[in-house]
Amino acid sequence: MLRLDQDIKYMKGVGPARAELMAQQMGVRTVGDLLTCYPYRYVDRSHFHRICDLNDPVEHVQLRGEILSFEEEGAGGKRRLVAHFTDGTGVLDLVWFSGHKYISSTHNCNQPYVVYGKPQRYGSRWSIIHPELEPPTQQTEALWQADRQRWERAQQTSTLFGDCDPEAAAPSTGGTEGLWRPVYPTSEVMKKRGLSSPAIAKLTATLIAELAPIPETLPAWLLASLSLPSRDEALRAIHRPSSALQLRLSRTRLKFEELFFIQLQLLRYKQGRRQGTPGMPFTRIGEAFNTFFHRHLPFALTDAQKRVVREIRADVGSGRQMNRLLQGDVGCGKTLVALMAALMAVDNGAQACIMAPTEILAEQHLQTLRSLLGDMPVRVELLTGHVLGRTREQILTDLQSGAVHILIGTHALIEDGVRFARLGLAVIDEQHRFGVAQRAKLWRKSDIPPHVLVMTATPIPRTLAMTLYGDLDVSVIDELPPGRKPVRTFHQFDRQRPAVVNHLRRQIEQGRQAYIVYPIIEESEKLDMKNLEDGYEQVCKEFPQWAVSKVHGRMKPAEKEAQMQRFVKGETQIMVATTVIEVGVNVPNATTMVIENAERFGLSQLHQLRGRVGRGADQSYCVLVTRTDLSPDTRKRIQVMVDTTDGFEIAEQDLQLRGPGDLAGTQQSGMAIDLKIANLAKDGILLQQARTLAQRLIDADPDANDPANAPAWRRLAQLGETTEDWRDIS
Repeated sequence: MLRLDQDIKYMKGVGPARAELMAQQMGVRTVGDLLTCYPYRYVDRSHFHRICDLNDPVEHVQLRGEILSFEEEGAGGKRRLVAHFTDGTGVLDLVWFSGHKYISSTHNCNQPYVVYGKPQRYGSRWSIIHPELEPPTQQTEALWQADRQRWERAQQTSTLFGDCDPEAAAPSTGGTEGLWRPVYPTSEVMKKRGLSSPAIAKLTATLIAELAPIPETLPAWLLASLSLPSRDEALRAIHRPSSALQLRLSRTRLKFEELFFIQLQLLRYKQGRRQGTPGMPFTRIGEAFNTFFHRHLPFALTDAQKRVVREIRADVGSGRQMNRLLQGDVGCGKTLVALMAALMAVDNGAQACIMAPTEILAEQHLQTLRSLLGDMPVRVELLTGHVLGRTREQILTDLQSGAVHILIGTHALIEDGVRFARLGLAVIDEQHRFGVAQRAKLWRKSDIPPHVLVMTATPIPRTLAMTLYGDLDVSVIDELPPGRKPVRTFHQFDRQRPAVVNHLRRQIEQGRQAYIVYPIIEESEKLDMKNLEDGYEQVCKEFPQWAVSKVHGRMKPAEKEAQMQRFVKGETQIMVATTVIEVGVNVPNATTMVIENAERFGLSQLHQLRGRVGRGADQSYCVLVTRTDLSPDTRKRIQVMVDTTDGFEIAEQDLQLRGPGDLAGTQQSGMAIDLKIANLAKDGILLQQARTLAQRLIDADPDANDPANAPAWRRLAQLGETTEDWRDIS
């Protein structure tokens, strides 16, 4: 009997050479790995079609009939063999471009055959290229007879309106063992070395036949509540389903299991933090917070900002470490909330830090905080890789003595030489750009773990948030500050460029500024896209009376910063840039964002770029310029941007259009999230069920003592053995 942990090379039909290939190409090293290498689709050979019913669009079909005649067509290297095939309801052509002699010599006219393939229409004629062609078996004959009886019954019960007996039209459900054939993902390398999809199917068939019973991982009460099959049944049936119903139930079971254990681990982490991770208690709201709130607040807080500040206040005053995710659209006022949280730390004799992914964004935070604080005796400093010499030494000395209250920086904050007197709050901006190991270094700069506030201006779909950040408490700022107007977005094709230029000219004549973003810096032979260098020259020609800045990632930091500052100060009216301006640029006077080759950007990135405008009281605009030959998906993506400025709606649409991406590399909570069968873009309801039931399990059995839940706790422990424990790191 085969065991799940057994090396795959010892399995019949594998051996050392194939085992090495499977490890390299499939990540399969054990019998259990092969068992969870799921088919990506199935060939349904459980029922028959009729030629007379074929209609566009059509998938693969199975037919039963006879070959009327063979003939060869074409000349030279373009010769093809054509068999005229009929099932009694119509005629179609079976076409082969090779193997003519073998096909015609081994198949006879006027004998029954079962044909399987994908029909294509040429004019009024259907054909199947290189079909599967084989004599009927006892099983396929029984299926065909059953289907023929249903067709006859449906014809007898039909009405003038085309209605028929629902039972007569239903697909057959009995006697279909082995007729749902799995198709596995392969590569050209694998195919050349004998590991095609049928070869993998043969290995999985051997595996299932020789596999020992598979241990259960879910409690019986949970399986009963959802009417799910056992793990053993599901894993066997996913490779060899006997019916559509069995396949659906097996897939649901395996999807649920993946999502359930992710949620159970996240919620367990969250429970452990709340019970066992102390936090520096911020027991008072004092002079710093009150002075800022009553004298320096630039505008009244929105209701959403007030709600988030209350949530943070409750967290930091609880005596437990705060671990909170703050989501908010671009321009919603997250930085202001972060400052108010930092002032809570200052009022309690602690320090705060804000870590940003780029120097530009860090410098922007420094300017914003100093401007908001005014003459308040709260010292804010900046530490990046370009803060050097005596300035750096003085900042580090004053930080260690406690004279620096709020430190803003990049990765420089996690260097060993950076020591705080009493770090009480760590704010991580655009936190998805930092690895969990990097953030761990920051947490360890304090004897008591600092409170953690992670912020993102990239709205996260609900299903992704529950998975990537399911162990955090979540706050959302879903309102813009008063006076902000939604950005108006337009889609223009290349041929409409003169209208775009006229719009820019009108805005600049009114004293406004504009961005023009390009996807690449220089012309490329491989990429047919507008490039920044040519675009910069063109813009300078079209707007000779105005100054133009140019910013891209290859520029030296000092040169890039100088160009940025010219635009910020209003010395240039147009900034030509790549996506380096996606975050960290705040120019309220900039009212137009033109994005060239907008079809080349994802929805989230387009939304981030659009967020560079609309930051003042004036009406702002975003113009998406594209080619005319767009695919349907691209047109839909562009239309989403035109229709809404709601970042959360855009994020949901992006997830639906592009899928969740590679979750295995995100590991935001320190967990390796490897979804083999579940899909966060499609399985949101199942994910919510998994989270609800995982929470029910934790609430009912917090100490993992109930024998009824032993399978789940045992499986969770096994999963934990393969993951480094980052449970204290957000």
